[in-house]
Amino acid sequence: MKLTQCLGKRPYLIAEAGVNHNGNVELARNLVLAAAENGADAVKFQMFNPDKLVTPLAQKADYQKKTTGKGSQIEMLRKLVLDNEVFRELSDLARSCGIDYIVTPFDKESALFLNEIIDIFKIGSGDLTWHDSLKFIAGFGKPMILSTGMATLGDVEGALDAIASVMGERIQRDLYLLHCTSQYPAPADSVNLRAIATLSQAFGLMCGFSDHTEGIEIPLAAAALGVPIIEKHFTLDKSMEGPDHKASIEPTELKALSSGIERISLALGSGIKKPAASELNTAAVARRSFVTKEPMKKGQIINTGKLEIMRPGTGISPVYGEFIEGMILLRDKEPWETLDWKDFKSTGEN
Repeated sequence: MKLTQCLGKRPYLIAEAGVNHNGNVELARNLVLAAAENGADAVKFQMFNPDKLVTPLAQKADYQKKTTGKGSQIEMLRKLVLDNEVFRELSDLARSCGIDYIVTPFDKESALFLNEIIDIFKIGSGDLTWHDSLKFIAGFGKPMILSTGMATLGDVEGALDAIASVMGERIQRDLYLLHCTSQYPAPADSVNLRAIATLSQAFGLMCGFSDHTEGIEIPLAAAALGVPIIEKHFTLDKSMEGPDHKASIEPTELKALSSGIERISLALGSGIKKPAASELNTAAVARRSFVTKEPMKKGQIINTGKLEIMRPGTGISPVYGEFIEGMILLRDKEPWETLDWKDFKSTGEN
């Protein structure tokens, strides 16, 4: 599973295909292929029975009205359903591409089916307060990723208490939180990336970031904070009809996000302050040494006040001036030569 391979090395990147397949099997397959080809570690879908998810009277969210027009939420969702066997086929396809397969179930029947075919369960922010479902899914023994959009710390604590009642100590290993803002697209000033550290510190769990902003700048900023997981909505074409396409990134952007995450992870480093191997040669050019500014004879006693401190840095560093003061030259020196330790002996030596 790529999740465990990535943790501690770089952020695990989830391409959230969600319902961007528009109910089309071929489009769903192409989303899996494009996710794998453009650097995602996992592809994620959503599985639901519209008749068990929303009432016939439930209205669309504001962003859904903007992207799909009039009509009820249930009418919209019925166009976005895939058959069980399609989810199984997508699971096989993801594994053949070398990426993890994640699905968010929105009812217990879907969760029961998915348990046979997925690597990781993802729980959407909307179900954070459905504790009975959280316990049910936790009972499968698989890793869980829990989004926390629209939630207070108290809401998250309640969800974690429910999950822990089933997971027990396994919660430290198998549960991951995601901070997110449940707006599509989310304005930058609503993102609050600092809340990622707040969640992690409050509950002692790994906390990643589910991004709903436009572009890739904000998830790259999250990568620079060292988050373990980044999730981003993904589509083949933002101009397609459907609720989530416009708030998603296309394959070229996913590739840029993946590459950026890799570079940022390399740049974060170990935190140990020491010279990088790549800059050691620069020290010889940019640092300074003691150099002669006039001829000096063997046996002459060093007076550092009569020396220059100049580049290159291949000789004795000015840090050691007090140590060479009063030492005796063992050989003649021409002007502008650097001084080296083998050039003298102490005045106390024979």
